[in-house]
Amino acid sequence: MSVKRIWKWMILAGVVLLALAVLIPIVVVQVSKAFTAQEQAARTDWTFSTDDVVAQSSQWQVDLTEADLGDGLKALQLVPQDIEDEDFTYYDEDVQERLYQMVQELKNNSDLEWTASMPLAILNPYGTGSNGLYLYFETDMATSVSYTVHVDGLTDFTAEAADASGKDYTKTHEFQLIGLVPGEVNEVTLTISGKWGNTRQTIHFTVDMPETRSGYSTQLKVTEGESTAAQADGLFTMMRVNGYLGYGFFFDNDGVMRYEMVLEGFGLDRVLFCGDEILTCVSSSKLARINGLGQVTWVCDLGEYDLHHDIGWGADGEVLALAEERGNDTVEDRLLSIDTETGEVTELINFSTFLQEYYDITRPVSPSDDFFWQAGEQDWIHLNSLQYMPESDSVILSSRETSTILKVADLHGEPALDWLAGDERIWEGTAYEDACLAQVGGFVPQYGQHCVEYYADGEEEGVYYLSLYNNNYLSINSRDLELTVDDSVGRGLYGGEGDASQVYIYRIDENQRTFSLENSFDVPYSSIVSNGSLCGEDGNWTVNSGVAMVFGEYDSTGALIRQYAYECTMQNYRTFKYEMDIWFR
Repeated sequence: MSVKRIWKWMILAGVVLLALAVLIPIVVVQVSKAFTAQEQAARTDWTFSTDDVVAQSSQWQVDLTEADLGDGLKALQLVPQDIEDEDFTYYDEDVQERLYQMVQELKNNSDLEWTASMPLAILNPYGTGSNGLYLYFETDMATSVSYTVHVDGLTDFTAEAADASGKDYTKTHEFQLIGLVPGEVNEVTLTISGKWGNTRQTIHFTVDMPETRSGYSTQLKVTEGESTAAQADGLFTMMRVNGYLGYGFFFDNDGVMRYEMVLEGFGLDRVLFCGDEILTCVSSSKLARINGLGQVTWVCDLGEYDLHHDIGWGADGEVLALAEERGNDTVEDRLLSIDTETGEVTELINFSTFLQEYYDITRPVSPSDDFFWQAGEQDWIHLNSLQYMPESDSVILSSRETSTILKVADLHGEPALDWLAGDERIWEGTAYEDACLAQVGGFVPQYGQHCVEYYADGEEEGVYYLSLYNNNYLSINSRDLELTVDDSVGRGLYGGEGDASQVYIYRIDENQRTFSLENSFDVPYSSIVSNGSLCGEDGNWTVNSGVAMVFGEYDSTGALIRQYAYECTMQNYRTFKYEMDIWFR
C-alpha cells in the first residue's frame, strides 16, 4: 500500500474517531434521559380482561362484570365506563367515589342477602390491588373472621381479617382478603369465630386467580441463613423495582407474592401508616391515602415537583418529601411539606440556595462519570432519605453524592445547618467544614449511604443513635475530587470479590459534636439504592441490597435468617417489612 493511501486511511480513521468522540456523549445523554424518564412515566392503559357485562349503572357510570375465577367463588368486577379515556386513572377521587357508591348499592340491595356462604365478592373493586378480593357479608352474632389460603406446593397463608369497621367482632363483615396467589388455584377456608373463640361456621371455596398484571414472578428464590431466630410478622414490600415501575409487590416469609399493588407510575418510596389507611407515592407527582379495602380516599398532586427517594411524617398533619422541581437544572435537592388535610404543597428548602457556597463548586454529571445515566443533570447533593426529629423541629437527611449525613435545625422557622457527619475531607476548604462532627474511633466512615433512620435514644439529652445502609461505595460525580480511602471501600458499581456493604449504627453526640460507630454487620454489596431497617419486636432487620438483587431478614445480632433473590433491571430501590395492620389484625 502506498504512503498516500495509508495517509488517506489514517485521515479517514481520524475523522471517524472524531465523529464518535462527538456522537457518543450525545447518544449517552439521550439514552440516559430515556432511562431516567421511566420514573416520571404515568400509566395510560388501565384496562383488564373481563367477562360479559351483567349489569350497568348509568348513575355511577360503572359496568358490572363477572370475574373469571374458575368454578369456585363467584365474584364481580367493577369497570368504570371511562376506563379507556386518555386521562383516566384510578387515582382520582371522583372515580373512587363512583366505585364506592356502586359498592354501597350492591351491599344494600334489598333483593339479596349476603351471607358467609354467599358473600358479596368483588375482585379489586378500587383498581389498586390486582389480586385483592373484597368480601362483604352478615352474621347473626358478632364474630371475627380468619382465613387460610392453600395452594398446592406452597406453605399455607393464614391471617385474621381486619374489618373495615375497626371492630374485632361484628355482625357486618367487610374486608379485603389478602394472600391469593396470582396464576394459581387458591383454596380458601373462612373461619367464623365467636367472642369465646368457638368456631361458629367454616366456609370453603376456590379462587382461580388471574396472572399478575405486571408479569412479575410470584415466587422468589429463598436461601436459608445461619440464624434460627424467628422471623418477624408481616409482608416484605418491594419498592420501585426497575423494569416493573408502577407496581408494589408484597411477599410473605416463604417468598410468595401475596399482593400486587397497581400504581399510576413510579413506585413506592415508603409506606406511612395513618389509622386504618396508608399514605404513599402512587406516581412521581402524586401521593395518596388508601384504606384497607383498597379504596383511595385522598389524592395530592404535587404540581411542578417530582418525588424522589423518600417521604416521612413531619410535624402534625404534615408529610415531608424529597423532590425535585420539574424542568430545573438541579435534581434531588428539594424538601417539601405537604398538608395532609388541604393538600397544600410548600417548598421548605431549596438546598442549592441553602448550601449555595458548596453548590457553586459543583458541576453536572458527565457521560464519563460513574453515574453516566444522569449525564447532563446537576445531581450535586442527591438527597435520598429523611428523618424528622419532632422534639427539636429538625430533620436528618442523607446525601449520597457527598457521602454525608446532615442535620437541619429549626425546619419550620429559620432553617440552619446544624451538623455534617461523614468523611470531612469532602467539606475541606468549603464554607461548611466547621459543621463537621468529629469522628471518634478508627472505623471507615460511610460512603454513598442510604436510608438513615432514628434507631434509639441515647443515655442523655443530645445523644442518640442512627441506623443506615452503608453502601460502602465512593463515587463523586459533581466534583473533580479524588480521595484516597481504605481498601475495603468499593469503587465499582457491581463490586468485586470481597466487597461488602454494611448496616451501620452511629452514636451521635451533639454535646461533644462527635459521631462514632456503635455496631455494624456486613451485607451483600450494593453500590447504590438499598436499605437496612428494623422490623418486628425482636430487633430483626430487613436489608435490601438492590444492585445485588437480594433482600434478607437478619436477627438482632446481624446474622442472616433468610435471603430472597429477585429479578429486576439493574436494581430495586428498597424493601421494608410491614405488619400491614390495615389488612390483618
